[in-house]
Amino acid sequence: MEAVAKLKNCPMSPRKMRMVADIIRGKKVEDALNILKFNKREGSRWLEKVLMSAIANWEYKTDMSKSADEYKLVVKEIFVDGGTSLKRFRPAPHGRALPIKKRTNHVTLVVANTVPFEENENVDN
Repeated sequence: MEAVAKLKNCPMSPRKMRMVADIIRGKKVEDALNILKFNKREGSRWLEKVLMSAIANWEYKTDMSKSADEYKLVVKEIFVDGGTSLKRFRPAPHGRALPIKKRTNHVTLVVANTVPFEENENVDN
């Protein structure tokens, strides 16, 4: 079973967020949370919140009867797309103007369990 969490319009560039996302891709959820907690990049704070949301979504999807620790969740997919850019201008010498692009990004994170559910349990996919 999979659960998805999304973060839209995060105010940092997609390239900087991808550096952190590449570190946790394919890791166990416990390991990914430890990595994000002790990483000093700004993107790790945002991704930690998204990962916690994905875990909560997984537990809600399984009717809250199961704990995420028992089923060994992993970060199955994580990808970062570019969002909208705020376009501003900065004054430059000789009466010119230079553009500034304040970039944003969208993060999509998918967690899945590696331990299968028992056969007598009814879980909707």
